[in-house]
This record gives sequence, structure tokens and C-alpha cells, in this order.
Amino acid sequence: MSRLIRGVSKNARFVLVDTKDIVQEALNIHKCSPTAISAFGRLLSASVMMGATLKGEDVLTLRTMTDGPLSTMVATINKDGVKGYVSNPEADLPAKENGQPDVQNLVGRGTLNVIKDLGLKEPYVGISTITSGEIAYDIAYYFVTSEQTPTVIALGVDLENETTVRSAGGYMIQLLPDAEESFIVELERKIGAIRSVSELFRGGMNLESMLHLLYDDMNDENPETLIENYEILEEKEIKYNCNCDREKFYRGVITLGKTQLEEILEEKGEVEAECHFCGKRYSFKREDLGEVL
Repeated sequence: MSRLIRGVSKNARFVLVDTKDIVQEALNIHKCSPTAISAFGRLLSASVMMGATLKGEDVLTLRTMTDGPLSTMVATINKDGVKGYVSNPEADLPAKENGQPDVQNLVGRGTLNVIKDLGLKEPYVGISTITSGEIAYDIAYYFVTSEQTPTVIALGVDLENETTVRSAGGYMIQLLPDAEESFIVELERKIGAIRSVSELFRGGMNLESMLHLLYDDMNDENPETLIENYEILEEKEIKYNCNCDREKFYRGVITLGKTQLEEILEEKGEVEAECHFCGKRYSFKREDLGEVL
């Protein structure tokens, strides 16, 4: 099961996630290319971190609309789990010279929408420009420009082969208001010194050891010294979870209207609908649609 830990220190709040199982399930469902799952897995991981404090019926959705081959990605999370889809999962590009997937050019440039449905009359919609194609950079840019929250975010997806995820996850650190300059300087130094998320996972680190590394001040005389003390407030398991059901798709199907439904039934003998998020198919025959025909 994928995991999340979140907490706080004097100058920052943090969330770290291990989303290997979530990204593996997404790969199983959507049959993504290696580069596509590298991008899609990053977005799923980011949504888990950004939705870490959701309660009740709250829902957070991230949607990218870009000019790259991937086109559109969606990740949505609530208290029951995360789900998502990608419009062109088979899109792929050759690896970069360093062997890493070319996520940047597969995603391209465009727009990031952050939609928060918190049970109010209208959901909050934040819009930010995707200028990089590197998901972590573009979400950090969103936080600075739309929510005025300086944010460090790192994401990674590492594959064993085209069908198996070795690791996936990331971390996010957000400065609290009036964060001390000395902490900011130390944090910037640390972020520049540590390895990528995928390399940390590959080296055997779990979320707790990764968090300690982020706050470790690298003092050779006292290796336990931290930049500042931190407190873990919550640890929980997260899963890929789609809440679709036959009743929801029935309500959608009948909006086609009698004429169109009759045409489909005449041609195919049934009306079939497929969930974008989990791939489950729902079939409705004439007897199922009797009340609208």
C-alpha cells in the first residue's frame, strides 16, 4: 500500500509520499508508455501530497492541458484515494542523453488547473502556466504565483521495465509565513546537495529516513544534528481508488436522449460506457433503459 507522512517544523510544513503501488495500478489500468507513466505518476504523486489534508467530501483535482504529445492528464483525490487518466497514454519519446525519460517534452507547455471542491457553492479553481513540462517545477510555480507559498517539491518515477514500477513518490516542503532566512538558506543548500527522489528510493530509503535527510544539517562532528526539529503529525495509507458505479453511468447514459439511445441500440444492441479512471465497462440493454425509451 502506498504511504504518506506529513508534519511541521518551526519554519515549514512537509509531506512525503511513497506512491509505488498507486503508480503501478495506474500503469496496469492505462497501459502507459514508459515516458507517459513517468509523467502521469508524477502528477498522481503531486495530487496525493497536495490533498494530504482533505476531509469529509473534499475533492482536489489537478488537470494539465498542454501542447505536448501527452495532451491532457487528470488526477483527482479525496479521502478514499486517488485516481486519474491520461488522454494519450501510449505517447512516448526517446530517452534523454542521460538515460532519463523525456517527461519535459512529452508534457510540453500549457495550463495547469487546480480545482478544490470544499463543499462550498462553487469550487475554487486556480490556473497556472506550465512553462517547463517538468511536473514538480510547474506545481512549485503554481504555489508561488497562485497561493503565494514558497514551495520545494521533488517527484520521481523509476521503472524496472515497461510494465513494472520500481519506485515512485516525492516530497514537498512549504515555508510558513515569516520563515527565518537562516532556515531558507540551509534548506536551499540541502536540496541542492541530496540526490533525486528515485535515487534515494533505489538506495533503500523509506519516507522517514528521507525526511531525516532533508532536515539533517550534515554536521560531521554531530551527525544527529538537524537544521531544526520536526514533528510528524500524520501517517496514512493511500490507494488508487475509483468510485464509479453502474448508477452513475446510467444517469449519464440517459442524458443522451431517446432518439440517440434508440439509434445506438438499433446498431449495437446495447449502450456501453467505459470509465476513464479505472477502465471498467458498463453495458445497458433495452430492458435497462425502459423508462426513457
